[in-house]
Amino acid sequence: MSQSAPRPDGMLIVTLDRLPGWMLSASGCTWVGMPVLDSLAARGIVFDRVIAHSDDPHAVLAALWGGERAGSPRAGSPSDVPWPLFAAAGWSPTLITDDSALADAAASVAAVHHVPALAATQPCATEAETNLGRLFAAAAQTVATGGHRLVWCHATSLGVAWDAPPRFRDHYADPDDPPPPATAAVPTIAVAADTDPDLVVGIRQVMAGQLTLFDACLGHLLEAVAGRPGQWTVLVAGVRGIGLGLHGRIGCGPLPPYSELVHLPAIFVDHSGRMAAQRYGGLILPADLGATLASLAGIAPSSDNAPRSGRDLTSLLDNWQLTERDRVICHGSAGSAVATPAWQLVLPEHTGAESPRPRLFAKPDDAFELNDVADRCPAVTEELAALAGADPSQAWTVPLSNAARNGV
Repeated sequence: MSQSAPRPDGMLIVTLDRLPGWMLSASGCTWVGMPVLDSLAARGIVFDRVIAHSDDPHAVLAALWGGERAGSPRAGSPSDVPWPLFAAAGWSPTLITDDSALADAAASVAAVHHVPALAATQPCATEAETNLGRLFAAAAQTVATGGHRLVWCHATSLGVAWDAPPRFRDHYADPDDPPPPATAAVPTIAVAADTDPDLVVGIRQVMAGQLTLFDACLGHLLEAVAGRPGQWTVLVAGVRGIGLGLHGRIGCGPLPPYSELVHLPAIFVDHSGRMAAQRYGGLILPADLGATLASLAGIAPSSDNAPRSGRDLTSLLDNWQLTERDRVICHGSAGSAVATPAWQLVLPEHTGAESPRPRLFAKPDDAFELNDVADRCPAVTEELAALAGADPSQAWTVPLSNAARNGV
């Protein structure tokens, strides 16, 4: 951390599982209204290419809080997640979450408020009744009460129920559109050539309604922060995406680690207002965001300098200089992926007699990964596919060719 910048008086961390980053207005989506998030983005840095090392949410959260190396191939556990270093440094952390396993694991080092997410079948009548409404109201009350310098609000309900009042989803349906699905149940659909496209559009309209609800709830929480004395650092980030029909899956079913699943949104607002309204397009791990929070909190950096470990990003706040990562390797439940500045390779898991065919997408141009160029770039495809299957201790360090790194 810069010696000239004072430490924040408080930190607000908001994380959401199943947050579809490509549908956020701050990430370039033009048809979903999220004015609160847009305002937050104008105050901070939007990280355009945060790639998770796993599609296990607890593994991602553990990396965010320094509980395990980002490159660890094992599944995460809620016991990895609590932030004892912050507690020891006097930050009085508190967690507000609808994740019961996370709440139980954090109880030894933090004040915990568990607000269970309810699996509804019908939309709620009011915002206050929704899962997000109840969770963020509890978080806002915690902030307003005071006594906690680090407040973490973690939501999983985007994978539990889409329960925003009907007006939220109806807002996104054009007059000539069929009405969006009326249920609050999260769908699980395999999308094929004969799938009704109106159904896919309607489901995305329902999710857009959920995102608008989240935006409103976030606004109430930020108002509570604004009412507290001092300057606060704010981080809003996704933990895992969700299938919405881009790659054959809608809902929480198995999906190879396409960007739809592991490309995470993240907005970081510095308490001192440094580098407001900026975008950073380099590769970032969730662990890097956590290392930056730790630095701002005055916690000594880890002595682990492995490439897959978290790196402090505060140099971006001071002088906009940072040595860019050249890769992120993801091991998911349905395959592996390798992201470099120029590419993302996806290697689905082996499910049949034939070996899975790797798919290669040019970045950042092919944001939705719809144009597979593996056959046109065989050398790059072979090189990155080898990394996807390599031992993590080697995959993160073996030199990359210029073509695999930069595309030239």
